[in-house]
Amino acid sequence: MADKIFDYDEESQSQRLMRKTQESPFVPIGMFGMFLAVCYGGYMYKHRGKMSTSIYLMQLRVAAQGTAVGTLTIGMVYNMYTTYMEKHSKPKT
Repeated sequence: MADKIFDYDEESQSQRLMRKTQESPFVPIGMFGMFLAVCYGGYMYKHRGKMSTSIYLMQLRVAAQGTAVGTLTIGMVYNMYTTYMEKHSKPKT
């Protein structure tokens, strides 16, 4: 079996990231939102008061995951809506 099924040298990492971003734009938006939540949590760490570090980090993790999952859910609902509307809005010929 001399033929290759997959050629991993066809596209670079940046080209692959751009292709995946165009296919599913809400994934990078979710990652960016999660990154912002983590940055905000890191900044606010010094103002946490008497809360223990482990509790604060658990709450930060939940906030970051919630941001990512919420964005992906919005993207999935948007994708389902546009697919459904495109399917039913085309006039029959």
